[in-house]
Amino acid sequence: MSSRRVILNLALSSLRFRAAASLASFVAILIGCGLLIACAGLFETAIVLQAQPQRLASVPVVVGGSAGFKLPDEESQVVPYAERAGLPEDQVAKIAAVPGVRSAVPDVSFAAALLKGGAPQQDSGSSVLSGHGWDSAALGGYQLREGSQPQAPGQVVLDSATAGAAGVKSGGTVDLAVDGQKQSFTVAGIAEPAQTVTAPAFFFSAGDVQRFSTHQGRVGLVGVFPADGVDAGELAGRIADQVPGVSVLTGDDRGAAEFLGVDASQLPLILLAAVFGGMVLVVMALVVSATISLTVRQRQQELALLRATGATPKQVHRMVLAETMAVGAVAAVCGAFLGSLIGNQIFSTSQSIGIVPGELAFRQDIIAFAGGIVATLAITYGAAWFAALAAARARPIQALAEAAIPGAKVNPLRRMGALVFAAATVLLAATTVFMPADTASAIGGPAVLTGAIAVALFGPEIMAYVADRFGPFIRRVAGKDATLAVINSRARAVAFAAALTPITLASAVALGNVYSETTAQKAQVAAYADQLQADAVVSTGTGGISPDLVAQIRSTPGVGTASPLVTSSGWIEQPYDGNGSDPLRLLGVSAENQAGSVLSTTVTSGSLKNLIGSTVALPESVADDLGIKLGDKITMRLGDGAQAPVSVVALLDSPSSYASMVLPADLLTAHTTSGLPAQVLVKAASGTDPADLVSALGDKAKGWPGVSVGDDSALTQNFQASADVEAMINYLLAVLAIAYAAIAAVNTLAVAVLARRREFGAQRLAGADRGQVRRMLFIEGGIVAVTGLVLGIVISLFTVLPMAISTGEIIPSGPIWVFLGVVLAVFLIVWPVTALSARLAMRRSPIEAVTLPGQ
Repeated sequence: MSSRRVILNLALSSLRFRAAASLASFVAILIGCGLLIACAGLFETAIVLQAQPQRLASVPVVVGGSAGFKLPDEESQVVPYAERAGLPEDQVAKIAAVPGVRSAVPDVSFAAALLKGGAPQQDSGSSVLSGHGWDSAALGGYQLREGSQPQAPGQVVLDSATAGAAGVKSGGTVDLAVDGQKQSFTVAGIAEPAQTVTAPAFFFSAGDVQRFSTHQGRVGLVGVFPADGVDAGELAGRIADQVPGVSVLTGDDRGAAEFLGVDASQLPLILLAAVFGGMVLVVMALVVSATISLTVRQRQQELALLRATGATPKQVHRMVLAETMAVGAVAAVCGAFLGSLIGNQIFSTSQSIGIVPGELAFRQDIIAFAGGIVATLAITYGAAWFAALAAARARPIQALAEAAIPGAKVNPLRRMGALVFAAATVLLAATTVFMPADTASAIGGPAVLTGAIAVALFGPEIMAYVADRFGPFIRRVAGKDATLAVINSRARAVAFAAALTPITLASAVALGNVYSETTAQKAQVAAYADQLQADAVVSTGTGGISPDLVAQIRSTPGVGTASPLVTSSGWIEQPYDGNGSDPLRLLGVSAENQAGSVLSTTVTSGSLKNLIGSTVALPESVADDLGIKLGDKITMRLGDGAQAPVSVVALLDSPSSYASMVLPADLLTAHTTSGLPAQVLVKAASGTDPADLVSALGDKAKGWPGVSVGDDSALTQNFQASADVEAMINYLLAVLAIAYAAIAAVNTLAVAVLARRREFGAQRLAGADRGQVRRMLFIEGGIVAVTGLVLGIVISLFTVLPMAISTGEIIPSGPIWVFLGVVLAVFLIVWPVTALSARLAMRRSPIEAVTLPGQ
């Protein structure tokens, strides 16, 4: 029998005698593999971006506007527009003229909401515009179940689900909020879609579509029906070739044209997958390395005896590798099933908290599974290789001595690695201080990982230092039972360091991620609010505020200034701003009048009175970077892809981190999806009490469907909601990383305690009772928990403090309960598992325990 086979048989046969250690390695590898596969699935979903079409399910080819902005400095990269990019009406005829097209049906969509008791029953401005022309009913295969199609203004056809919810039938009347105003319509008919459609649909006559459309001369998309015998894919390619500047979609890709949030979800999903995937790789490497190193260290005596009986270093090394990879292979295969469950759960959670739209489909195929398994096995192999190297190289006599009292001093290579990662942590923190606040988190965030790696490499020496330096203090606080606990912490520094790593990592990730995000979010919201000023804010949930309503607000007594507020994003294309995938924030407001402006930002040059027509007010910092001066003409790429030549009429002293380009409200509104502003900011006239103004507008708003009136605190509500969604990504990452690190800590602590059964038996034979042993273990666990917490807090400060400084603050922002929760969680991780493991370790009688193998 070959030596390789002998080593393999010895490795496999030894696994059953090390069930606890093998189980610990199995769990660490299993969960890590599952998380990696889940991340791979999220990344694949972001690349594919498939959403099953509903209202467009019956049309094989859908033609929309440009897919996104092609970055001038990276021609291959296309960034999705923030708004729906429509098509000029004359493009419909060009599409219909392409050979193989049977018919081309234009779809014009606008905001419409069902009213019941004067209140909207759904938010039609959220993801789907619910008003359509009757011709576009063919795109979803809608068939009249009763009644007739709308032929005259004032008639509407409802989908069957909406009609049932409203309790109306053909010939009845229904109240709808269209164009931001309440209007009554006669129900001409009720239509049934070809398949289930979750969004409501209201089909109007051609005259009403012309009246309600907010984008005159443009259509949202065009549905194309191929002629008989013409393949949809072939026809799509033909349209793309003959009608430039459009996006042609088939299959599940049609969902991106129907659901506006699908394309916009690509960047958050890629961010979630990439950041979380990188975090999992680092966490997994640390956890698996700590677990395997601990199990190998506990077998040092066994491995030394093998060396003493003739085994070569190479044979010992191979045996440890074979044992670990056998466990790793089984764990990786099981991790594939776990990865599918975790991936679906993370994706569902992301949908529920608004990170991605509910219509997006989760994709996870063989590439995601293969990538996760290969990465897992590679990490496992690397961890086992290094862990076995020290045991294989040690001399037999030296190894036997180390098995009795493991040395706490780390080798020079490990020390050098720790110093490098510690220096990287300091460098990242120092760099973050000088970064703009909106990009600082991307630079400073990795500091928690590099700091945790440094602690993991220095771990044994840290535990030895804590025992030596703080031993007397621990004895005074914890009493006589602490004496042996401190001695054990010093003697077993290597084993305790394995438990220290995941606790430090969990604390650092939790505190660093959460408090850096809350600090950045507070600064971002404050910067947005500081650019605007209002005594009253009028908001709507029906898709937008009509111009007629804005006029009524302006005519209300006590109103000095009333300006629509429009938000979007875009780019300065000429000269190019270089922001790439991070477009600039665009604000649309009215020009300054005699009562002032709703824009509170200081004007350093020019005047906001000239903010009319094709003009823009730029932050002075942006203008300086691009060499733009007052009066210059620049070209902007707006949120729907339209190019807008504008003149610079003012320069603003905007916050450098969260600056906004300011455009006339009318100009920006025309290039948004709804075509209507969502808010109107109102300033009181001279001598008018702001509270009286809010009350007067509130009384008047009772006749406006879906409209609410609030004070200046309502300024940030919509922006805060968007910031909350971004924050949820970091919170989700923190929760998942903490959960994995917590499981690893439980794993490691359980193995470390169970491996000391012989030691506990000897203590009990020497006169100690079970309670004394448990108290000793609790003090040891407390030392590890407190040390891990302190290190985690220190590491998190390298992320949180620079983030706070970059926003202009000294003290980070965030709720204190997060800190208290992390502290409590650490002790809830350490002490219960210590108690349970101690109970299991002392089940046998002392005489039986001292005869067991172990330390």
